[in-house]
Amino acid sequence: MNRFAYLLVPLLLAAAGCTAAEEQPTGRAAANRAERPSPFADCATLTAAPASAAPTPSGTPGERLPELTLACFTGGAPVSLGDVKGPAVINVWASWCPPCRKELPAFQRLSERAAGRFQVIGVNSQDSRSGAQSIGEDFGVRFPMLVDQGDAFERALERRAFPLTVLVDADGRIRHTDSSGALDDARLTELVREHLGVEVRS
Repeated sequence: MNRFAYLLVPLLLAAAGCTAAEEQPTGRAAANRAERPSPFADCATLTAAPASAAPTPSGTPGERLPELTLACFTGGAPVSLGDVKGPAVINVWASWCPPCRKELPAFQRLSERAAGRFQVIGVNSQDSRSGAQSIGEDFGVRFPMLVDQGDAFERALERRAFPLTVLVDADGRIRHTDSSGALDDARLTELVREHLGVEVRS
């Protein structure tokens, strides 16, 4: 009887080990469990005009945003840039770009000061999801984020630069593009006042 018990114990342990291994998440299940929620806002608001949108300033109108559809970082329906409601300040950036990282906090502060008069929109370009996610978390970036895995947006604008800022009026026309380098609060305030006709208070 004792001999039979000794033979039975290894079999029971082996069976228990197989069961435990089967319960561990592997592959896609493990990745899904580890995936963190997006730090960025949903993109559904981008196709609705800001609550108290500033009127289109006078002056020669520019080109419309390109007919391009981009994914939203948080998921959901892709967004056609032609449907984006201005006024808007669009920031094209990547996590591997030092000037982009330097200016992102200023864009977050601008989005908080927009007070429903214009939108601040990010376009994460030529980047990895994990890189963008980490920067969003580290810098507290919360405004909506579109994803351009290649450089389709920049090519459509015929502007190859990082970072790139595009100011769009209430009619969806581009009023100004800026590729001068990292922008700070003062310069963003100046650009919004000059090209969108909106006074932004700090």
